Amino acid sequence: MTIHPMISALRKHKAGVVLIALQIALTLAIVCNAVFIIGQRIQRVNRPTGLNEQDLFLVSQQWVGAPAGDDADSIQKLDALQREDLATLRALPDVESVTPTNSLPLLNSSWNGSASINADAKLIGGNARTTYYFGDENFLRTLGLHLVAGRDFNAGDVINKGFRNTTEPGMILVTKALGDKLFPKGDALGKVIYLDGSGTPSTIIGEVERLQVPATGGWVSAFTWNATIEPVRLNANFSRYAVRARPGRLQAAMREVTPALYKANPMRVLDDDSVKSFADIRKEAYRADVGMAALMGVICLILLGVTAAGIVGLTSFWVGQRHRQIGVRRALGARKADILHYFQMENLLIAGIGAVAGVALAIGLNLLLMKHYEMDRMPVLYVLAGVAMVLALGQGAVFAPARRASNVPPVVATRAA
Repeated sequence: MTIHPMISALRKHKAGVVLIALQIALTLAIVCNAVFIIGQRIQRVNRPTGLNEQDLFLVSQQWVGAPAGDDADSIQKLDALQREDLATLRALPDVESVTPTNSLPLLNSSWNGSASINADAKLIGGNARTTYYFGDENFLRTLGLHLVAGRDFNAGDVINKGFRNTTEPGMILVTKALGDKLFPKGDALGKVIYLDGSGTPSTIIGEVERLQVPATGGWVSAFTWNATIEPVRLNANFSRYAVRARPGRLQAAMREVTPALYKANPMRVLDDDSVKSFADIRKEAYRADVGMAALMGVICLILLGVTAAGIVGLTSFWVGQRHRQIGVRRALGARKADILHYFQMENLLIAGIGAVAGVALAIGLNLLLMKHYEMDRMPVLYVLAGVAMVLALGQGAVFAPARRASNVPPVVATRAA
């Protein structure tokens, strides 16, 4: 079977060939990029936070009529209220551990800054972006973080400070990612760093394996794992508590929190969203990503279906037009398999032209998305897989009309036109 007769036949149907080739090219370009976006979203949704997420929940509340926290006396009053809450929560029968905190991974409420090995953050080298977490000596235990080097905080390390106080602590924990960023030799333990350009040195007393930042947007991709943990109870007119329930007692512990806190001090606000499991926090954080992946998946299926339908329709039309010619070929000795292979090769030729154009469009679309939407460069593997997919789709779509063509009997050649 030669290609010459196919090209001659296709020249008589230029409009149809161009339309199908363009449809295949557009489908390839859009589907490759859509599948790449879906892959990125799935990877983001499934990435670990570093926490032991099971049996973990967050309590957020606001005081009513509490001091403003603008002076030392009011700060201590706020701290007393917070310590009373911590004691109340730790006394609950279904609670295993509690820590005050300013945020959690995926909460989209973050304190971000910079860490440097230089006292002057403007000096070149040694700078890294970081997110700050505040907690007490129970922070690692409650969140289920894994300490890989050094030691944890103890009760004597923990201080309290007002919401607007910018002083930095003398000791901190960092994630291994941040430690390795600042000290590439892997010797961050015991080293001094400076936070937010402060002249106060902070000594790294321990490293945790992983702790994701609270934000989930693309703008944090450069420092997703760069977290700094400070031994601080933050005093303000609101507070957050991370709570670990006893194994299998999550729902019971969550139900106990609100009445217990109101009993300890009714001058507060706790609404329906004040007590939230980490599973719900994760679900809310990635709702847009899951929705985007589902939408892209539907778009891909629709495009592939429309392209397949177009190939089926055009091939069926061509079979109808060539009915007598097929009969003549059968009368001259062509087998059913020869007719079937002819239409399959013809479709492969058209799909190949469309795939070549689609590769260029896919790369161009990816570059456009990179420029305007902070998308990563699409690996070549996605394009190659897309080419294989559209070629296989074309062969699958053409099979039914090509099989009908192969069943045309030789007697058709003897009938009058």
